[in-house]
Amino acid sequence: MRRGIAATALVASFALAATACGGSDSGDKADGPVTITWWDTSNATNEAPTYKALIKDFEAANKNIKVKYVNVQFDQAQNKFDTAAGASGAPDVLRSEVGWTPAFAKKGYFLPLDGTEALADQAKFKSNLIEQAKYDGKTYGVPLVTDTLALVYNKQLFEKAGVEAPKTWDELKTAAATIKAKTGVDGYWGSTQAYYAQTFLYGEGTDTVDASAKKITVNSAAAKKGYGTWLSLFSGKGLHKADTTADAYAHIQDAFVNGKVAAIIQGPWEITNFYKGSAFADKANLGIATVPGGSASKAGAPTGGHNLSVYAGSDAAHQKAALKFVNFMTSAKSQSTIALKNSTLPTRDDAYTDQVKADPGIAGYQTVLAAAQPRPALPEYSSLWGPLDTELPKVAGGKESLDKGLSNAETAIAKLVPDFSK
Repeated sequence: MRRGIAATALVASFALAATACGGSDSGDKADGPVTITWWDTSNATNEAPTYKALIKDFEAANKNIKVKYVNVQFDQAQNKFDTAAGASGAPDVLRSEVGWTPAFAKKGYFLPLDGTEALADQAKFKSNLIEQAKYDGKTYGVPLVTDTLALVYNKQLFEKAGVEAPKTWDELKTAAATIKAKTGVDGYWGSTQAYYAQTFLYGEGTDTVDASAKKITVNSAAAKKGYGTWLSLFSGKGLHKADTTADAYAHIQDAFVNGKVAAIIQGPWEITNFYKGSAFADKANLGIATVPGGSASKAGAPTGGHNLSVYAGSDAAHQKAALKFVNFMTSAKSQSTIALKNSTLPTRDDAYTDQVKADPGIAGYQTVLAAAQPRPALPEYSSLWGPLDTELPKVAGGKESLDKGLSNAETAIAKLVPDFSK
């Protein structure tokens, strides 16, 4: 799963931390090139080769800088970096999930980038993404790729059933039943993961917390209504039952790409994998629409993505080299290359060239970005999904009531943000 919110509690080895630290690389010489280390958290198979190729281009243009590339598994990277930075042995550059950025900035692990070479093109980036890279008024990351969730659907199955992309959850239920009746295929398969369920909160105009009011809202009337809608989509004609197994993400994805379910909620990090499925050998068969809205007539999903951040513990020479590297990797040319090779979404408008937008997946997701909901600059925000990832599968699997699950989640979240009221 690419969208891990709170990484599994793993103890990073100090050997890894030591080899990761560009700032203390004993191989650097006063008259030789500076070697910086980059921890990349992208998919090692589908995305990493593009980044490795760009590193070669960067090194060719900057003979005095070498980049040590390390691909770190996404669901382990947050804890590994936390451990390494706490031991003064972190990499010079981290591909940081947007939710991690304020948390590491609060700890002093990231270098403020305002006024540096890394942010020389700040005005070119989407302003909401720059805001999401800020903490306490300073910018700690440069947006590399962005994403949000969308309703992705099989156009052929929808057309065969004579239905259009639904704009509300009620319309989705009707469409799913029609698709099942006319094609024999389930119309929709939902996820039990908290990140995916977040869209149902937005549909009711609420969130897990109200950061500005310092109030926990996950168990509010509006949240219960949103989660109630989420729960209702696991039963009914054309609606696939909840999968609460550890492999649920893979099961849902596989069913969709092979035409065994007509629609799911998914992000653009899977575009490349969509095209590998039998249902989307013809890329034009991939339909992409804004997630359906709730009773508050609102639709949208969390804004996700990754920033490049610089380790504050590196020495001046390594920081200078790291800033130059970040500027290169987030340039319009590099972002266009990344988009073309990896089918990910750029974070700056000048990277959406005609060639980039020729990819129907990228073009489709670009249209839903306007409905994406930015996350509050709350260091603990990403960890708030953790309690829900524990409770929601139990609710969806019928092992506990929705009221009980949300009450448990509220209690757990209160421990993460002790200064918030219920």
